[in-house]
Amino acid sequence: MIGPRQLLRVMYISWVLVRHGLDEIVLATHLFRPVRFLRFFAPWHYITRQAPRGVRIRQALEDLGPIFVKFGQILSTRQDLLPDDIATELARLQDQVPPFPGDRARALVEKALGKPVEANFRRFEETPLASASVAQVHAATLLTGEDVVVKVLRPDIEPVIRRDVGLLYYLAGLAERYWREGRRLRPREVVAEFEKTLLDELDLQREAANASQLRRNFQDSGMLYVPEVYWPWCRRNVMVMERIYGIPVSDLDALRAAGIDMKLLSERGVEIFFTQVFRHNFFHADMHPGNIFVAPDGRYMAVDFGIMGTLSSEDQRYLAENFLAFFRRDYRRVAELHVESEWVPPGTRIEEFEAAIRTVCEPIFERPLKDISFGHLLLRLFQTARRFNMEIQPQLVLLQKTLLNIEGLGRQLYPELDLWQTAKPFLERWMSEQVGARAFIGNLRRSLPALSERLPELPELLHRTLSRAAEGKLEVEWKSSELERIRRDLKLANRRNLYAITGTGLLICASVIYGLDGHAPALFGAAPLLTWLAGGAGLVLVLLAWGEE
Repeated sequence: MIGPRQLLRVMYISWVLVRHGLDEIVLATHLFRPVRFLRFFAPWHYITRQAPRGVRIRQALEDLGPIFVKFGQILSTRQDLLPDDIATELARLQDQVPPFPGDRARALVEKALGKPVEANFRRFEETPLASASVAQVHAATLLTGEDVVVKVLRPDIEPVIRRDVGLLYYLAGLAERYWREGRRLRPREVVAEFEKTLLDELDLQREAANASQLRRNFQDSGMLYVPEVYWPWCRRNVMVMERIYGIPVSDLDALRAAGIDMKLLSERGVEIFFTQVFRHNFFHADMHPGNIFVAPDGRYMAVDFGIMGTLSSEDQRYLAENFLAFFRRDYRRVAELHVESEWVPPGTRIEEFEAAIRTVCEPIFERPLKDISFGHLLLRLFQTARRFNMEIQPQLVLLQKTLLNIEGLGRQLYPELDLWQTAKPFLERWMSEQVGARAFIGNLRRSLPALSERLPELPELLHRTLSRAAEGKLEVEWKSSELERIRRDLKLANRRNLYAITGTGLLICASVIYGLDGHAPALFGAAPLLTWLAGGAGLVLVLLAWGEE
């Protein structure tokens, strides 16, 4: 049952939507078309008509808080799926959310660092450079002269996020209980994954650690630059890192004016994504245009490392094989991998699943990115998955979101990009490093340090072993829990068989004696007694055989 706080929140959400005149969009759907004339009788219809619909949607999401802003940010990366006016406005949610007061930010920094701002910074600008749903960024200069940015968490944001996540859990529970597709889509697990990523964003020290790791991963790369973290000034709600100067990746005119090769830039974006996912197993999962810049030399520059993704080695392997099979149009292998990974039920017919995947995927090959929409492709795949009872994999939600962001970014930079030909060589190289001779050599190289430490001990160990063998003192002791279990099972089986055979024999004897009563020699004069004794003993032994564990 919905609690009072959640009910109030639902009422507030409804009021915000109405206040911004979004009943216009709701009533425009097919279901409400017969009654959409009623909006002309609503007083707010005439009050809010002057604002364009994109502005009203953006303002409503800003008023509703961080979770709704995140939703708007995700939508903003898919301009191919939205009308231009709405996409343009939602793009402002990437770094132009209304800020909280600069003096409040200064006070938070001073409290976190335990000193006045002047004791840590030569300059601190109270007007933020950018403001997002969870934090805002201020320009500053350290006392040692380095230009930095100071990221400050929004005050009192955690209770707001937990309140809305609680509402999402309630709605997910209703979906699982009453919606036919609820169990297959696992909405509560998806919300749990979403909650984890949101709460991780609230710890800026964790974000600083993410940035340091990503910087090390690309230290020797010419494709991606990650700014340096200044750890002495990092706290849970404050983070200080190097200030970068680059061109926003969404400013296409400025990129062209700077002579940036847009084709190379888009191909590098794809390679960076696959490098993070498969080689490093640590990927930036919030790659909307507000977090990506381009350096004058053509390198990407990333910021905002609050949401990072990782995969298990099993998911990594299955995904890589899926991608490769997909690129090679080996739809049977795609179907087999889905069954092997238990993403679809074990009893799924491979041939039928293969045909369904081919029907969805075949039309998209040999077409430039501008003619392909992963959004529409995923929708078709979703419909196919429903038919075969394929369950949502919550651990892959971040990856799917990032892949959609990458596609949206690539579509803006270079619409002619051939995503398949760009990604396929990388995945083939990665797979060759995981299996075969290259994988063996790589594992051997990684094991050499440990082997070199034990190498000096080998002659002594060999001498000791051979000496004991020559003296007849060498004993082989083999302990195995599995062998012990098998031995116990064999003993138990033998004992049960003995009881069962003996008991059955006694029961047969009792039956024979009972049948011979009155017709047997003098030996069987006590036939009734012998019948009872043999029958009773046989029954006891049979029962023992059944009950033996």
